[in-house]
Amino acid sequence: MNETQTIRVRYWAAAKAAAGTSEDVLPVDGPLTLAEVRDRALALHPDADRLGDILRTCSTLVGDRPTASEDPDTVQVPVGADVEFLPPFAGG
Repeated sequence: MNETQTIRVRYWAAAKAAAGTSEDVLPVDGPLTLAEVRDRALALHPDADRLGDILRTCSTLVGDRPTASEDPDTVQVPVGADVEFLPPFAGG
């Protein structure tokens, strides 16, 4: 029996408001790049006009690893990982 493999995407603050949910679960056949995760998340919310712009400005965590200084096309997201989209916050 094949067990469903997933990557969980969690949205915070403005990203959560734009997506209309706090998280999505993406079924996957194997690892994805961070750019692929972002694209799949956007495809789940075609009517969320601002979501794409917001996700492109977000800091991201893959598991507990910050990926802000890395190219999303090269960051590997393993099966079972959580990806967190954290929009910029005002204040300290």
